[in-house]
Amino acid sequence: MATADDAADLPASAPRTGGQEQTRTGVLAEDIPGADEAETAPEEEEEQPPAGEVCNEATEEDQGACLEPMPVNLETLPQRLSRSPQAGVDPPTWCPTQSQLVKRTRTKACMVRGWRYWTKQRINGRWVKTGETEMIFLSYSYGNSGIGRVAHQLEIYATKGWGDTLKATIDGVGAARNSCVTESAKFPGQKLTLHKWMTGEAFFDTTATAAGAKGKCGTGWDMKVQNAPYKPVDFPSRLNQFRCDNDTGGRPGVGCVVPTYASDLQFSKARIPDVARHITLAQASGLPKRLTRTTNKSIRQTNNRLACGDRTPTGGKNCDEYPLATSRNGLSAGGTRRTFDGCSYNDIPSGTGLKGASACAVPERQNSSQGGTTGAFYKSHRVLDGDPFDVKVIP
Repeated sequence: MATADDAADLPASAPRTGGQEQTRTGVLAEDIPGADEAETAPEEEEEQPPAGEVCNEATEEDQGACLEPMPVNLETLPQRLSRSPQAGVDPPTWCPTQSQLVKRTRTKACMVRGWRYWTKQRINGRWVKTGETEMIFLSYSYGNSGIGRVAHQLEIYATKGWGDTLKATIDGVGAARNSCVTESAKFPGQKLTLHKWMTGEAFFDTTATAAGAKGKCGTGWDMKVQNAPYKPVDFPSRLNQFRCDNDTGGRPGVGCVVPTYASDLQFSKARIPDVARHITLAQASGLPKRLTRTTNKSIRQTNNRLACGDRTPTGGKNCDEYPLATSRNGLSAGGTRRTFDGCSYNDIPSGTGLKGASACAVPERQNSSQGGTTGAFYKSHRVLDGDPFDVKVIP
């Protein structure tokens, strides 16, 4: 019956004065237990490049330059031993990712894009290429659940090229969007050199710092390829994965996470065996492992009332329900109640299917422990209303 409602109802704190947010110049990349297995983001979250080529205006001498998106063959990407010493941190082993897909954990995101840069000149009335270079852009952003700042590291690697394009330089400025501002960004003009990493690092501060505030933090770069006598070509390199908030009940201050990533809410079979058994049976019967959190008090109460409202604690046991009452997936969303052998509720039928909820009598101590684990999870992972999470039983 424990639902972690106490944690859900705690007010967010006022912004901190002084402390880590004001004194750090960077971000400590964070690994949160239960949030370390990278997943591919839904397509609608990806930052799409232009559908076709982007060209500048030709000069009076009929010289022009263009950029166009291209597929990436990750086999052409070298081992990371030769990375630029300017890079802030090593990306995780799952980054780079498949071309044009964003992978992320609760505190990290990675994307790879390919760009083809080429130059041209009109000769005898016809445009002729004067050079071409293919480049891989590796974007890696990372945050921390206890800091209101997100980093975005950009690494560029030219795999092959020829002609005038190899005379170009690349530089960039930080490009903040949504509820973020650029704290600092450094990508000085770097010569376009084959088989050598070019690296920049930027930091973005959230403006969602007031108590109860939350907002997206779009990070990235506005890049420029400069190559006299050709005119510069501008293009973006961005991610839009992070949310920062000061709205996490029971957790003072501001922090930033990837809200669409579903972290694992882990329950130990050794610590709470009866609850773990119930969750295992419930999921095996078709009830979802992936839940969506709710902080709506009416929904929580309806979930609990329909699943356990007619169950009286007895013999040191009380009613446990699955899906959790603090999710949108309980009986408030429809379906019927079910139970299982050994749950002490012989008047409730068994059942299967995605909708509904199960009820089982478990020791009160274990149920209370489950509620405490759930509340601590919501705080540590900054799981807010509408965020997904996965319920997992561990040894």
